[in-house]
Amino acid sequence: MTRRELGESLLAYAAGLEAELALLRHIQRLSSEQQEATRSHDIDRLHQVADERVRLMTGLVRIEHEIRAARHVLAEHQNLASQLAGFTEVVELHQMAAALVSRIISADQETMAALREAEVARREATQAIETGETTLNAYRRVINPSLSVPSLVDRRG
Repeated sequence: MTRRELGESLLAYAAGLEAELALLRHIQRLSSEQQEATRSHDIDRLHQVADERVRLMTGLVRIEHEIRAARHVLAEHQNLASQLAGFTEVVELHQMAAALVSRIISADQETMAALREAEVARREATQAIETGETTLNAYRRVINPSLSVPSLVDRRG
C-alpha cells in the first residue's frame, strides 16, 4: 500500500465519518423528540419519529458499508496511517461518533423504560376498569333484578 493510497483511504474515511456524524446528530435530536413524545403520550409523534429514524439508520448503514474498506485499510496500516496529516482528526471524528452512539443508546434505553412503565400503567388501568365493570354489572343485577329470574316469593298465593 502506497502512502498516496493510504492518504486517499484516510480522506474517504474522514468524509464518511463526517456524513455519519451528521446523521447521528439528527438521530440524537430525534431520540430527544421520542423522549418528549413518550412523556406527553403523543403516540402519533412517536410513530413519525420512529419512521424518520428508520430512514436515517438506513442511510447510516449505507455510509458505513461504503467506508468499511477504508477503515480496514487504515487499521491494517495504522503505523503508517498515523503519520499522515489528518489522522489525528479522523481519530477524533471516530471518537465523537462513538460517543454520540453511546448517548443515543442511553436515551433510547430511558425511552424504552418509560414506554414499558406506560404499558404496565395501561394494563393496570385496563384491569381496574374491567374489575369496576364487573362490580357495576353485579350491582346492577342486585338493584334491578331481571323479571325473568325466578323470585324467592311466589306472588300468586
